[in-house]
Amino acid sequence: MAFVAIVGAAGFRATPGVLIVPLQDEFGWSRGTISLAVSVNLLLYGLTAPFAAALMERFGIRRVVAIALTLVAAGSALTTRMTEPWQLVLCWGVLVGLGTGSMALVFAATIANRWFHTQRGLVIGILTAAGATGQLVFLPLLASLVQDHGWRTASWTVSLAALSVVPLVLLAIRERPSDVGLLPYGAVVAPAPVTTTGSPARQAIGALRMASRTQAFWMLAGGFFICGASTNGLVGTHFIPAAHDHGLPSTTAASLLALVGVFDIVGTIASGVLTDRVDSRKLLWWYYSLRGLSLFVLPSLFASSLHPHMLVFVLFYGLDWVATVPPTVALCRQVYGDQGTLVFG
Repeated sequence: MAFVAIVGAAGFRATPGVLIVPLQDEFGWSRGTISLAVSVNLLLYGLTAPFAAALMERFGIRRVVAIALTLVAAGSALTTRMTEPWQLVLCWGVLVGLGTGSMALVFAATIANRWFHTQRGLVIGILTAAGATGQLVFLPLLASLVQDHGWRTASWTVSLAALSVVPLVLLAIRERPSDVGLLPYGAVVAPAPVTTTGSPARQAIGALRMASRTQAFWMLAGGFFICGASTNGLVGTHFIPAAHDHGLPSTTAASLLALVGVFDIVGTIASGVLTDRVDSRKLLWWYYSLRGLSLFVLPSLFASSLHPHMLVFVLFYGLDWVATVPPTVALCRQVYGDQGTLVFG
């Protein structure tokens, strides 16, 4: 069920890429104006994570994820009624940003740390790959809906899809293995019960205050900042409109971006397996180096008009899309112990 929720969250997050050109055409808004809403979305997507982790500890995973999905549904539905740019910022930036940020990577880390004692790297790799699956499932469908029926139909589809997952989350997700009489996978004794006191905001800020005094935090945060800027911020949001500017139909560009998701499933699961066996620091060194090389060649691929060569970028960038997540989570857990999930957020 966690996999399904993350699939949905990724699909909802990927939607702005197929909306930029239609919104420009209908409202005459500049790409910079529309990108402001995406920037707010990304900012809240990141800032929400540590508070979401604390809220999950305090109030439970099911409640937090159900509320997050409802926010996504409301934000997406309300965009169909907007007439001004600030309404796009409010709906897609604030509401969808808060919703997707509450059930993204920190959700996967929480599930892995609660339910698994061994093979955590593999589990985080699989759950992170769910994000690529969401992109794979949603992007071509949404691009086709936008082309054939308009962007409002795509927004309603996202809204209804988010709402449809809410009852599944409430019925199927359990908080901890002990709720069904099990131990975490690979554990031989039950973990000590976790008690949380104080406000979730205070817990998150306390974890930030503690971690920010260490060099490891700033190195991990700096690397992960680059990870997010290059995936969600650059390629995930602007690849489709950039391809459109260079003569590729939006549906074709969306299919290429979905293909990135196909290779990411392979790359992220493989990264999870490697994280359980190889020094995470070495893995991150390789991942960021290969990502930089992939981005270096992308402008020349756009400019060459040899669009089949774009598959080279799709292959290498796809394998590395979010392969950084399992080793980053592992290092947070290794350095910060039980507060590793909050620090990761």
